[in-house]
Amino acid sequence: MISYFIDVFLHLDKYLGEIIRNFGSMTYVILFIIIFLETGIVITHFLPGDSLLFIVGAFAAQGALNIYLVFLILTLAAIIGDSVNYAIGNYFGESFFKKKKWVKKEYLERTKRFYGKYGGMTIFMCRFVPIVRTIAPFVAGVSKMKYKKFFMYNVGGAICWVSIFLTAGYFFGSIPFIKENLSWIIVGIVLLSVVPVIVEYFLYKKK
Repeated sequence: MISYFIDVFLHLDKYLGEIIRNFGSMTYVILFIIIFLETGIVITHFLPGDSLLFIVGAFAAQGALNIYLVFLILTLAAIIGDSVNYAIGNYFGESFFKKKKWVKKEYLERTKRFYGKYGGMTIFMCRFVPIVRTIAPFVAGVSKMKYKKFFMYNVGGAICWVSIFLTAGYFFGSIPFIKENLSWIIVGIVLLSVVPVIVEYFLYKKK
């Protein structure tokens, strides 16, 4: 199972191509569901986010997907996902997930440190940090952050996150060198996106 997920992760272009060929316009619905789950349910934080947006942008550049439609759909998925995540945290509270052990304690603590340091901006900034991106809205709900404030950062972060990675894939994904080394590009995107977490962790340890 793990090897399968790794294969999907490293060859997102191949699997997305198969989905487009087999499901046609339903691909938009599938992409909506993936982004919604990746941002909206804390136990599905392992799903692709940044890399998927990049690959989707590359397919849009080839004409396989409509760039404007996919931007609208995935932005809505990210906004709705965060809102649902916030509602779950607000309703159940942190103790429910600790009891069920569905989320590692270190992930919660790491997100709390982000939240304590950056406040509401955490919702915006964590859009670009895997795992923390999924847990930040939940922590905001647990902390009873005002929804109006949360929603503002949620919308702004979703628009920036989706547009940046979609645009990057759209303009760079069709370059021959990048197409030939797409697996390494995906790994590079993930590694760059976790740099803030690594820096924050070492700063925390130092203190």
